[in-house]
Amino acid sequence: MSKRGRVLVAMSGGVDSSVAAVMLHEQGYEVIGLTMKTWDYASSGSSSKETGCCSLDSINDARALAVSFGFPHYILDIRGEFGDSVIDNFVDEYLAGRTPNPCVLCNTHIKWEALLKRANKLDCEFIATGHYANIRLQDNGRYVISKGRDTHKDQSYVLWGVSQENLARTQFPLGSYTKAEIRQMAAEMGQLELASKSESYEICFVPDNDYRSFLRHRVEDIDDRIGPGNFVLTDGTIVGQHQGYPYYTVGQRKGLGIALGRPIFVTGILPESNTVVLGDEHELQRREAYVKNVNLVKYASIEQPMEAVTKIRYKDAGMTSTIVQQDGNVKVDFHHAVKGIAPGQSAVFYEGDDLLGGGFLM
Repeated sequence: MSKRGRVLVAMSGGVDSSVAAVMLHEQGYEVIGLTMKTWDYASSGSSSKETGCCSLDSINDARALAVSFGFPHYILDIRGEFGDSVIDNFVDEYLAGRTPNPCVLCNTHIKWEALLKRANKLDCEFIATGHYANIRLQDNGRYVISKGRDTHKDQSYVLWGVSQENLARTQFPLGSYTKAEIRQMAAEMGQLELASKSESYEICFVPDNDYRSFLRHRVEDIDDRIGPGNFVLTDGTIVGQHQGYPYYTVGQRKGLGIALGRPIFVTGILPESNTVVLGDEHELQRREAYVKNVNLVKYASIEQPMEAVTKIRYKDAGMTSTIVQQDGNVKVDFHHAVKGIAPGQSAVFYEGDDLLGGGFLM
């Protein structure tokens, strides 16, 4: 084993994880690459060509890179665990009228656990991923995630659920680099095709980002079970019919199939009556939120109300707020109104660039 130690690197076949693996290799770590097969499009009933981290091309790209730099590479099929945890939750959340956050669940319950389980079998001290984030050990003995240097690529938002035990063995080699610098590194390695490889921003198991078709395939009798329901205004006035409440999300404006002569948004979803509530943009404004399933990162607990910046979606700039723990949940009081709090999405708390923790919006 090298003096730096042995590290298992999650390799998707993309530029980020590939460069992360090579960086660690060149730093003197004994690198082992691992590509996880989480999904295949055939299971979704799609005839589309597979793209992204689960495609055969991506697996082959990861293996070819490992071979070219002289470190081993393995493939791990975790489609069973992924389906049981991430996909079942995705469907259940929409059926409950909420908007799921599959990337957070995948990181927390699937990828990290699968990586560490295999790392133990391969005698790897560490695991590493191509996330744009940083990690450090504090004086209080806790591992802290902080934002990546590239503000446009920072991925700390999707990492709030990773436990202290797992963070203790995690490395993020890309945290102090920008995406442009990583592409340049790939080119300098002679990996020109990799350097120019495009990125997919879709959910890996939803073909063409069409989650309605995915739900129909996954729950074959969904339209018979639920069927059309009423669009109503906040005063209860019925203004039209929708296709079924699971096909809508809070904050949605496009694709409603209804014209009221002004911009209109989904402001609420009532599964028990198959009702979708519509309203004007100002009706999406909220000054408080409640967050469940909280995982704290920087501190073991938040004993007193404290000021934090809270993000309610990945690309959200965040809003200054006061957070306080209440019976295992966290109450968020925003200092200014925020728009589009969607139950099921993640609320993530920051102190400066440091990740305080996060949870799911209630």
